Amino acid sequence: MIIKTQQDVTAAVLAELARAEDPRFREIMQAAVRHLHGFVRDARLTEAEFHRSCALIAQLGQLTTASHNEVVLIAGSLGISSLVCLLNNGDQGQTDTTANLMGPFWRMDSPRTENGGSIVRTPTPGAPIFVDAWVRDRQGQPVAGAEVDVWHTSADGLYENQDPAQGDMNLRGKFITDAKGHIAFRSVKPAGYPIPLSGPVGALLRAQGRHNMRPAHIHFMIHKAGFKTQFSQVYSSDDPNLETDVQFGVTHALVGQYVLHGSGDVPPAADVSGPWYSLAHHFVIEPGEARLPAPPITGKAGGERPQLQVLARRP
Repeated sequence: MIIKTQQDVTAAVLAELARAEDPRFREIMQAAVRHLHGFVRDARLTEAEFHRSCALIAQLGQLTTASHNEVVLIAGSLGISSLVCLLNNGDQGQTDTTANLMGPFWRMDSPRTENGGSIVRTPTPGAPIFVDAWVRDRQGQPVAGAEVDVWHTSADGLYENQDPAQGDMNLRGKFITDAKGHIAFRSVKPAGYPIPLSGPVGALLRAQGRHNMRPAHIHFMIHKAGFKTQFSQVYSSDDPNLETDVQFGVTHALVGQYVLHGSGDVPPAADVSGPWYSLAHHFVIEPGEARLPAPPITGKAGGERPQLQVLARRP
């Protein structure tokens, strides 16, 4: 089609996409073109703004490395990751779900750990936490033999892949549920943390007057044949940023009770002498395909330990 007016552009692209043999590819791409062309018209995008947008998209890819994924980070900061998750779980977004964002920090091949074991693999300051988790199906029956991958930040707010001072795979572990669908492990209580600001995500947040904090949480990935693989995050009930999570990930089903225990409570381990925490949480997984995505990161950062920068939220 020879283009006569701006309306012809959309029609021409959609006509060419209609030639695609894969029906799902055709459906997705036609929807994308309609919405992208509609965005350009609604925003009255100038040529200069278009070129800046292209440069930003290129920068997202350029800043994505083995230990950092800027693309996943901006998807979360725009609420896209959360929306995709909720539309695809909990009866297609109609009911509560314990599914949540995968996040940009999952690594494959974390160390297999026995139930009740510790995932603190190198000396790591922080209050001890003892976690119990149960996995059930929609009928409330325990799911035995499920693989549960766990990972979280240190009390300094850094994942091990970001932090050269932590040993490889520190605060990461893989467990298998027992006959009751149960796993247990020991770690240190994670801290809330600021997401990185060095790229387009930082510019996005500054322009909106938002802070860059995520509430403290522990990640769980539950994988078993016959069930849809579930990524989850259990957020600390005492965190001040639950209502304003920069990644829009907090749901009521995933606010966990991180219970602080004092000197009057007997700790589960003899070497604990000060305050400690406990967490008990239940997950419900859905029938479906047990499929693992490509990990967003594949390695560990080197060089200097990163300095965390926190933005204030504008009133």
